[in-house]
Amino acid sequence: MLHAVAAASKLAKKGVVICWETAGTSNPKLLDCAVALSLETGGCIKFDLKAYDEALHVALTGASNQRTLENFARAARRFSERPDPPLVIASTLLVPGYVDPPEVALIARFIASINPNIPYALLGFGPHFYMQDLPRTSVGHAQAAEEAARAAGLANVRIGNRHLLSRDY
Repeated sequence: MLHAVAAASKLAKKGVVICWETAGTSNPKLLDCAVALSLETGGCIKFDLKAYDEALHVALTGASNQRTLENFARAARRFSERPDPPLVIASTLLVPGYVDPPEVALIARFIASINPNIPYALLGFGPHFYMQDLPRTSVGHAQAAEEAARAAGLANVRIGNRHLLSRDY
């Protein structure tokens, strides 16, 4: 992250819009630098919120989500400084059998407690790499997750990676 911030700083001076995609595990001071660069250049910082439940997060990633949630909240508190284009964005991969609509509702409640206008993308899962034995996210799963996120208080929710969704419900 230190190298990425240094490179982004040089690029920002040349007029490049700085956008980030992160698991949110960086040092909070480096995160502050990343957020400042995105704010200054018109870019964004997108957090991949894999799970709200810590045990589930550990099962999916091998690590705690404590730093991720703390860093997301830290960055998201600055959302209103520039909501358009959005400074902070969140996404969650809908992994069948793991990240279900109730889990999405927990994540969405967390996001909404900071700012209900933060954009939230629910991403279809396609099996590959370590999770080849899982099915693709179904249309029904994605739609139920979208409904759960809206019911939890988020105003800007969308389903992404629709091309990966299966028609199996």
